[in-house]
Amino acid sequence: MGDLSDRREARRFVMSLPVRVLPRDNNSPELKAQTRDVSYRGLYFHADARFEKGSEIDFVLTLPQQIVSAGDVNIKCHGKVVRVDTSDNGRMGVAARIERYEFVPARASAA
Repeated sequence: MGDLSDRREARRFVMSLPVRVLPRDNNSPELKAQTRDVSYRGLYFHADARFEKGSEIDFVLTLPQQIVSAGDVNIKCHGKVVRVDTSDNGRMGVAARIERYEFVPARASAA
């Protein structure tokens, strides 16, 4: 029996990056979270909110100046939750597949 890394299609990079999960409706707040790891196909993040496997998700991932050397870069993504883990401290671990993305100016993504 192989481990999960054997089934991954893309190399994951362990990175703690800020991610903002955008509300799916006007009654929900924006959620701030931190990634655990990232690849070009998806990410895993920790959050203080509930997520359901199979649900659609919109989020903005920020690559800081230390990584891209030209100032913070924001990437607006649309994806699907593929796994949800509950930790002992009540936080949720969320694995999401990125289905599409676009680079957005820092000011446009803050709106």
